[in-house]
Amino acid sequence: MSTTNSAGQRAQAKQEYDAFLAVCPSRQLLDRISNKWVVLVLCALGGESALPDADGTPRAMRYSEIARLLAGVSQKMLTQTLRSLERDGLVTRTVTPTVPVTVSYELTDLGLSLHELTRGLRSWAQANMDEVVEHRAGHDAREP
Repeated sequence: MSTTNSAGQRAQAKQEYDAFLAVCPSRQLLDRISNKWVVLVLCALGGESALPDADGTPRAMRYSEIARLLAGVSQKMLTQTLRSLERDGLVTRTVTPTVPVTVSYELTDLGLSLHELTRGLRSWAQANMDEVVEHRAGHDAREP
C-alpha cells in the first residue's frame, strides 16, 4: 500500500475536479465568483474605478472606500462578499489598531490571478452593452 503526502493528494484531487459534475466543489467556487458583487469588488481592489486617482494598480482599500465605489451595494451584501472572498483566500483583511480601528482589504496573489479574468469580463460587458440592449429590445418587440 503506497502513501501519498498532502501535496500529492492535492494534486490528485485537483485533477479530479470537473465542474460539469453535480458533486464537484468547483461548482461552488464558480457560483461564488460569478456573483456581480464579487466581480466588482475584485475590480475595485485591482485598481479599476472611475475615480480620477485610479491608476490601475492594485491597492488596499478601506471598507468605506469600497462601499462608496460600488453604487447600490448594501452594507450586508458587501460584508458577506468580503468575508467570502477572505475565506476563499482571494482577499486579505488587515486590522490596524487605531482610534477608530482601521480595516483594509487587499487582493492576495490568488485574488490577483482571478482579477485578471474579472477585468476582462467587466470590460467586455461595458464594451458590448449597447449591442446587448439592441438585441433585448428586438427580442422583446417580437414577444407576444
